[in-house]
Amino acid sequence: MAGLPGLARTRSGPPGAPAALDGAFLCSPLGGLMGAQAVLGLLVWALIADTTYHLHAAYGWVMFVSIFFWILTVLFFVAYLLQLQLKFYVIPWPLVLTIFNAVATVLYITAFVTCAAAVQPTSWRQWDYNRRAAASFFACLVMIAYGASTFFSFRAWKGLGSNAATSQVTDHA
Repeated sequence: MAGLPGLARTRSGPPGAPAALDGAFLCSPLGGLMGAQAVLGLLVWALIADTTYHLHAAYGWVMFVSIFFWILTVLFFVAYLLQLQLKFYVIPWPLVLTIFNAVATVLYITAFVTCAAAVQPTSWRQWDYNRRAAASFFACLVMIAYGASTFFSFRAWKGLGSNAATSQVTDHA
């Protein structure tokens, strides 16, 4: 059947070809911020996990927020990198990303405040103090990165400043 001259080809590449990576996404502000969120979020939960966090209930919340949003950020990053949002076109991806980033910003604010308030310089293990203080610093950086992502994803959702006059169809044929 493949040799019939009138048959249209439905595949654009060979079978089993890997999905195309979106290099423009990596260079965009949203892509760069997602990469930074993944790296800095990993630092937050790795630094907390390397302490005796189970002795302090406050660090359980910090661990939950940092691991939960790290996993979701990595999933969103891979989905956008592989252009999977184009396959699921029914989902309003800019709105989903705006809500995700806004919720992550608010919860990272609580995690940062909790982590910073729970750091005690009179800790019985000095390396716990250093790691918890560093985790507080990186939680603040991740919080700022999620806040910036909320701004950029909100602008993408609203159309990057386009107005109703420029987005109307002009030909009435």
